[in-house]
Amino acid sequence: MTAFRIDRTTPLAAGEAWRRLTDWPAHADQVPLTTISVSTPGPTRVGTVFVARSALGAVGFDDPMEVVLWEPPVAGAPGRCRLEKRGTVMVGWAEIRVRAEGTGSSVSWEEDLSPRRLPRSFGPLTARTGQLVFGRAVDRLLRD
Repeated sequence: MTAFRIDRTTPLAAGEAWRRLTDWPAHADQVPLTTISVSTPGPTRVGTVFVARSALGAVGFDDPMEVVLWEPPVAGAPGRCRLEKRGTVMVGWAEIRVRAEGTGSSVSWEEDLSPRRLPRSFGPLTARTGQLVFGRAVDRLLRD
């Protein structure tokens, strides 16, 4: 498994930051060569399943994920969402945390992922790539 973490602060209120970070289809606009389809009816909750399809032409793979923890932020309490990757190519988990700070909020995106067919020696490269790709996505999703 390869772990990485992204921490950001934003002037957005915690509820708005949460809404943007958990708008699964919006992630596809931020991650190159990726589309996202939600398989279960909304709203998002424990049991929601969605699939990120990464492809270049006909070559690609599906990355199915399931929401296993869903605690939106409320007054005085931070929000947490945990996703489990259930694919044949990628396994692992991601956890999103949003906490109110003054009139804005702080965000943490932590992920532990593992491409099934990639040797462990590629872990540092996988972590750095994940940090760059998901850091860019988080920045864009939180942009005013």
